[in-house]
Amino acid sequence: MSHLLKRIFPRRFHDRYGSRALFVLTLIPIALAVGISAVLIIRFLPILRENSLLELLTGTVWKPSRGLFGYLPFIAATLWVTLLALLIALPPCLLTAIYLSEYASPALRSIMRPILDLLAAIPSVIYGVWGMLIVVPWVQNSVLPFSKAHPNLPLLQTLNPTGFSLLAGSIVLALMIVPFIIAVTYEVMSSVPAGIRQASLAVGATRLQTTLRVIIPATLPGILASVVLGLSRALGETMAVLMVVGNVVQMPQSILDAGYPLPALIANNYGEIMSIPMYESALMGAALILLAMILVLNVISTLVLRKLMGRVRRSW
Repeated sequence: MSHLLKRIFPRRFHDRYGSRALFVLTLIPIALAVGISAVLIIRFLPILRENSLLELLTGTVWKPSRGLFGYLPFIAATLWVTLLALLIALPPCLLTAIYLSEYASPALRSIMRPILDLLAAIPSVIYGVWGMLIVVPWVQNSVLPFSKAHPNLPLLQTLNPTGFSLLAGSIVLALMIVPFIIAVTYEVMSSVPAGIRQASLAVGATRLQTTLRVIIPATLPGILASVVLGLSRALGETMAVLMVVGNVVQMPQSILDAGYPLPALIANNYGEIMSIPMYESALMGAALILLAMILVLNVISTLVLRKLMGRVRRSW
């Protein structure tokens, strides 16, 4: 049968049409991204006919019943929650990945891998419930009294009497991105050939010096890629953050203020679009802004990664 197929379909046929089929499959993700963007842009156009893009992006008032759609509080809350989550998660993630790669025993590594996979697979609503039961009361009972006792700390001063805040959302979000950053960073560091470590140790360097001066510089592009992965995951997270962040439309002045990130805005209000004019267009605009933020982040990270890769190749 195989000989018959070879006679009917020669090798040139396989090469030509096989490569074309793979090329078409490669174009599917690009077409999907372009299609999503095109739909969002088309649905966003009605509100742009009545308001300029600059007015929408810099507006601070969100009153759909009066036709006022200001995106700035939502953009600010999204950036606050995402960046604060990254600041909380990054140091322990890097230290854990370094320990697993350079110091941990094989038995501990075999235990940690399935645990990281399990943490990454937990549904976001479970993290949200955990945040409401643990993080929000902790912020309310411990952090808020501390902030009142130290009025000289501006980022901790707030009129919000509850624990639903940007800080609570950031802590929950940080826990969600931890397994992604640790897993990718660990895999990148583990891919460094053992001969490089042995060469560094052979010339008198300690294990810590080898890690800081050899392993980390060699894997810096991969570490940055893991951070970007975690940041992209944090930007688009909806349910867990929605449950603990407070969902109040205001410009945040403190990490203890309540906020309203863009994903929460879309998830909370899409059911109301039929009763208020331009509401659907405004929510499509919020989705388009979120997509643009993720796109800009990935473009910048790609450029930085290329530059770092060039430096690593020249150093080696």
